[in-house]
Amino acid sequence: MSEAVVVAERFEELYGAAPEGVWAAPGRVNLIGEHTDYNDGFVMPFALPHTTVAAVSRRTDGVLRLHSDDVEGGVVELSLDALTPETDRAWTAYPSGVLWALREAGHTAVTGADVHLTSTVPTGAGLSSSAALEVVVALALNDLYDLGLKGWQLARLCQRAENVYVGAPTGIMDQTASACCETGHALFLDTRDLSQRQIPFDLAAEGMQLLVVDTQVKHSHSEGEYGKRRAGCEKGAALLGVDALRDVAYDELDAALDRLGDDEEVRRLVRHVVTEDQRVERVVSLLESGETRAIGPVLVEGHASLRDDFRISCPELDLVVDTALAAGALGARMTGGGFGGSAIVLVDATDADAVTKAVEEAFAEADFTAPRVFAAVPSAGARRVS
Repeated sequence: MSEAVVVAERFEELYGAAPEGVWAAPGRVNLIGEHTDYNDGFVMPFALPHTTVAAVSRRTDGVLRLHSDDVEGGVVELSLDALTPETDRAWTAYPSGVLWALREAGHTAVTGADVHLTSTVPTGAGLSSSAALEVVVALALNDLYDLGLKGWQLARLCQRAENVYVGAPTGIMDQTASACCETGHALFLDTRDLSQRQIPFDLAAEGMQLLVVDTQVKHSHSEGEYGKRRAGCEKGAALLGVDALRDVAYDELDAALDRLGDDEEVRRLVRHVVTEDQRVERVVSLLESGETRAIGPVLVEGHASLRDDFRISCPELDLVVDTALAAGALGARMTGGGFGGSAIVLVDATDADAVTKAVEEAFAEADFTAPRVFAAVPSAGARRVS
């Protein structure tokens, strides 16, 4: 029995009628381009096969009913007229924030919904479980209410829901990846104008794999450290007289750092963002030239910058990277918001088991919680499945 059928049957048990449809939206892994999205920079995510699935029907009475198989408790009922930013701190803030954002943007035709959710995207692992939840609800409502919004427009609305309603200062990458990625490709996204280019990324055809190592160290974007980094980047842009750090050219970085004087914290943040944008462009060039193996050292450079300049790594993430490289990996780095979550490891397919074993043994020796390791396969973005 397909997952869509199971979710639809569960919806009918909860709400007493079959859903009008079933939709899915994926989590994502970011290949390169970390903490550049809210600096108007470049990112390069791809969608995972892990998805959040939603069975949804319309309502006409201004009521939103939500249920998730992944959260204890029954159906939560909310009034659309009572939805206000930062009042709901539970999981329901993500889907209810989407309805708030749609209606605030003028889509008053959205008059309510019954929603049942289930997800295989690991939470707190830096794989964008929250974006998948937002995007699947937004896509379902877009289809059911015939709003005519494009993927990038849904992503913008979902980002507003997370920024304003939930109160997490995230960039646009996660929602755009969930909404717009394509099977077998990484998404080269300019977060300033949302222009996109699908970059072929078929590792299996080249005898390689990209492993995701979930350290099981949970993080939360709405906690203070993420916001501090974003504020520091905005301060750096203001001191340099640019709209965003995207506008600092790589070959002018040294001069820009000199202008920042002895503000070492801001200097570090600026250095990371500017060099990370350049790393994204290097990876795009290498992939389009067929030099996939050569992206490995660029991933390692990215981890060093996140660890030393942005200072958002943790012992578990550093252990993954160091152990994987010592065991023969082609490249590795942390991915996601930081302070936990996941790392990615590029390996020859023949080395995947040995690298995985080495990481698992290193975690056991360090007395860390055992990591979850799986191969990341570039997959489809959000879509209707039933």
